[in-house]
Amino acid sequence: MGARDSRVDAYIDQAQPFARTILRHLRELVHEACPGVSETIKWGFPHFEFHGLLCNMAAFKAHCAFGFWKAEGIVEGASREAMGQLGRIASLKDLPEPARLRAWVQQAAAAKVSGTPAPRPVKPPKPPPEVPAAFLAALRAEPRALATYERFSPSHQREYVEWYVEARTEATRERRLAQAIEWMAEGKPRHWKYQRC
Repeated sequence: MGARDSRVDAYIDQAQPFARTILRHLRELVHEACPGVSETIKWGFPHFEFHGLLCNMAAFKAHCAFGFWKAEGIVEGASREAMGQLGRIASLKDLPEPARLRAWVQQAAAAKVSGTPAPRPVKPPKPPPEVPAAFLAALRAEPRALATYERFSPSHQREYVEWYVEARTEATRERRLAQAIEWMAEGKPRHWKYQRC
């Protein structure tokens, strides 16, 4: 049986009235899903431990938050609008179905026991940058610069294009374009000065 901490009771009692219902519900759900879980207060708000930190909950002025510790792949469609993965929780209606939340807690607990971290979501790579016509014309006029640019990864290409596009005046843009073409003709990435030898 998991251990309860009286400091968590005090935390819940000091929360806004709307938050008390949410926090009590989350607390009971975590204990049901993972009977061996214990409670503690870390960084000023309740955490649940099971073979290390498992999950946490917190109350704010107008919302609550709930999240898993280093378990990014557990919650499908995790929200980034608030702390944790469930977004801003202002009422019980903002929570997923209890069965789903229990399953997430059990999945996180199983990952803790096995020592296997949950898989991180894979971010799709950014597409290559849109190259302005003047930039492309200058590249085509210098074949060595064009060859270097085409060899670069999309991130290196983006560094040069953004540097050029972000110039505030036409004179600065022209100066940057000339410098970029010169460096690329020499096979240099935009931040070549800072590379380790």
